[in-house]
Amino acid sequence: MQINVPIENGYLPDIYGKFAPAEYRIDDGPVRSFPIAITDAPGGTKTFAVTMIDHDAIPVGGFTWIHWVAANLPGDLTEIPENASQSGAVDMTYGKNSTAGGLVQNQNPQTNQHYTGPLPPDKDHRYTVTVYALDAQLPLQDGFWLNQLHDAMNGHILAEATQIVLSRA
Repeated sequence: MQINVPIENGYLPDIYGKFAPAEYRIDDGPVRSFPIAITDAPGGTKTFAVTMIDHDAIPVGGFTWIHWVAANLPGDLTEIPENASQSGAVDMTYGKNSTAGGLVQNQNPQTNQHYTGPLPPDKDHRYTVTVYALDAQLPLQDGFWLNQLHDAMNGHILAEATQIVLSRA
């Protein structure tokens, strides 16, 4: 399986991150998710899960920052469309991102359970985007955490594909 996230001049396009225009923001944070093309998913794929995490946040905040966690996307997708996290164009179960945690304490499910774009504070950051092909619908409800996703996926991963994308500070 392979995934493809759009890149412009080596970076995630600005509309998906720190330099997004006002119409692609909620509470001043970028919320328009990028499209992800999926090819060569294995037969028997019932659902997909997607994660986007920032390990370059560790020196800044002391931990990996979670930007996007979603599960139970239809297994027949060949693309997760642009803005799928907010638009509802694709059914999915929404996981919590790091803004929902104790540090930020974001209480708005529209932003703490959906894609939240890169806002690298110190330098360009690398973001790890992973799509998992799964053989089952996962028993998760909106508002699950990344660790719960990993527990639920155990024994159900048919394939996974990762792309590292760079976003500018």
